[in-house]
Formats: sequence, structure tokens, C-alpha cells
Amino acid sequence: MAPPLKQVPSAWQGAILVCGKCSKKLDGGFGKKRRTPLAKVLRKILGVGKGRKATLGVVETRCLGLCPRNAVAMIDGRAPGTWLVVPKDADVAELTARLAAGPAPAARNQT
Repeated sequence: MAPPLKQVPSAWQGAILVCGKCSKKLDGGFGKKRRTPLAKVLRKILGVGKGRKATLGVVETRCLGLCPRNAVAMIDGRAPGTWLVVPKDADVAELTARLAAGPAPAARNQT
């Protein structure tokens, strides 16, 4: 018999998924020296940790399957219908301000 599932409380109000495969292709590509992975830069600027006590999680995944050139694919779990492609030389401060503000309302297709 399998052990029962456990629930663990978390303060997360959302999660940012960053493609680890894209990050490795860029050898980091972000931060002051352009050598830091995007997930690590986002955690630092947003002031969130890796643990469940943070209000927003930043998680580096294996691969999201988008594979943009010279960029990193990213998903804001609070708006999963819109993926972001972050170019290697993107303004990370602008990106983190956008993430801190929360997801933009989804555009609805009115037909």
C-alpha cells in the first residue's frame, strides 16, 4: 500500500517557471556580469527565496519546449496562458517590475 499524500502549507501566491535548458544555452546571460541564470537574478531582485515561505516562487524547470534563440522562455503561473520570451540582453529590472506588479489581465478574443 502506498503511503498517503501529505499537504504542506505554502505562502506562494504564484510561481514563475524559467526554462533551465534555455538558461544553460546562454551560460547565464543575466545580471551585472551577464553570467547569472535568469531564475537566480529574479529571486534576488524580487526578494523571494527558494522555500515555501516566499510569497512568489521562482522555479527553474528542465525544459519548457519553446527553445527561443538567444533568449529564455518563462511562464508566470498567475497567467499561464501567456508565456514570456526574455532576450539575453533584456532589462531585468523592467521584467521584475512587471512580475512584481502581477500578471496583466488576459486579452479575451471577442468573436
